[in-house]
Amino acid sequence: MNIPMVDLKKQYENLKTEIDQAIQGVLASTQFILGPNVQALEQEAAAHLGAEFAVSCASGTDALQLALRAAGIGEGDEVITSPFTFIATAEAIAYVGARPVFVDVDPKTFNLEPELIEKAITNRTAAILPVHLFGQPADLAPMVEICNRHGLKLIEDCAQSFGAAYGDKMTGAIGLAGCHSFFPSKNLGCYGDGGMVTTNDANVAEELKVLRNHGSRQRYHHSVIGFNSRLDEMQAAILRIKLARIEEFNRLRRRNAHLYNECLRDLPVTTPFEDGKGVHVYHQYTILVEQRDQVQKALTEAGIACAIYYPIPLHRQEVFRDEFAQLDCPVSERLAQQVLSLPMYPELSEDQIKYICSVIGDALA
Repeated sequence: MNIPMVDLKKQYENLKTEIDQAIQGVLASTQFILGPNVQALEQEAAAHLGAEFAVSCASGTDALQLALRAAGIGEGDEVITSPFTFIATAEAIAYVGARPVFVDVDPKTFNLEPELIEKAITNRTAAILPVHLFGQPADLAPMVEICNRHGLKLIEDCAQSFGAAYGDKMTGAIGLAGCHSFFPSKNLGCYGDGGMVTTNDANVAEELKVLRNHGSRQRYHHSVIGFNSRLDEMQAAILRIKLARIEEFNRLRRRNAHLYNECLRDLPVTTPFEDGKGVHVYHQYTILVEQRDQVQKALTEAGIACAIYYPIPLHRQEVFRDEFAQLDCPVSERLAQQVLSLPMYPELSEDQIKYICSVIGDALA
């Protein structure tokens, strides 16, 4: 039985008629840049997430960079973020001329540890950038309080959390801006690169629209140096079809995660934690296992995909290693040695999950 990390082919087959019609519609319209599907997607995504505005762009990485720039973060500023995430989070901070300041994560949620944030604040700190890792919302309430007390901006990295909730709000509608990725494997994914920033601030939304389109409000009039970061019209058409089903997709991910939990309950592994403060949408289903190498080997030999997200914390990456040589983030470093992500997608079957867990059980016997 071959089981991939994510089965995009099966999802496409289920949606083929609608997606093919949508693509043909874009081709027939010949409106490919900032067309009606982009505008409709932005309105529909904002409404779904409970945000006032949504501004699409070319990628999740661009969403982070544009949000930071629109928030006024730049040269000489510091941005507190997590070392246990994909490098795009820190890249975007560096792109705007700011410095990432890494703070260790909570050992259960793998998200930025609120209690450590205050110790990292300096007179250069301008923002806090939590990551809702693997679809588990970060604990935002104490971060909002810290931001209010110190005059900082809160920007959410929602690349893995589209549709997740914290309290009575969706991720991406709580901070000054929420940054989303539509990479194909995401909970809401297109068939290429794509991204979006959500915000409740009209000035930030307007600045984002200018920045993504060559610094232009009016054609051939450029007020600032901007970027070519526009979501493709065809991708927007595909995303609109999937957005209409995102709640069902996320419900199925949660169902699959809970079945995993049940099947792995008696094994020497730590299953993902739900803190009860929001709704986890399981972009990844990631366990902790001390015998990771032997489990990974067994899964691979059985035709089951698995992945390590992430094998090297950001403060130990070559690009940051010298600058942060003295930084100690013991939780992130331990997680990097033990995390293993298992197949996770809405179409994953009960039989597949039980087979995966049986292979893990045999490997640990």
